Amino acid sequence: MADDRSPAGPDDARTERVPGWRDVLIVAVVIVAVVLGAAGITGLLPPAGQDVVFRTPLAIVVIVVGTVWLLVRLARRPSPDDHS
Repeated sequence: MADDRSPAGPDDARTERVPGWRDVLIVAVVIVAVVLGAAGITGLLPPAGQDVVFRTPLAIVVIVVGTVWLLVRLARRPSPDDHS
């Protein structure tokens, strides 16, 4: 029986999935839909709620939190070469 922790051979590297144009386009469409949805929801807010969105650094906070979350997630993901 083969050891599951054995180092990957040259053939194993080719079986790894690589994102293609289709994946990129799907992510782009989802992001555009989320942004348009957020704009639509903001338009439905009462004027006081719209002031919070437009006159405070709320968008910057959301972008920073999302970026930190993504970077932490990527940093914690084991690399494909790490078979320990």
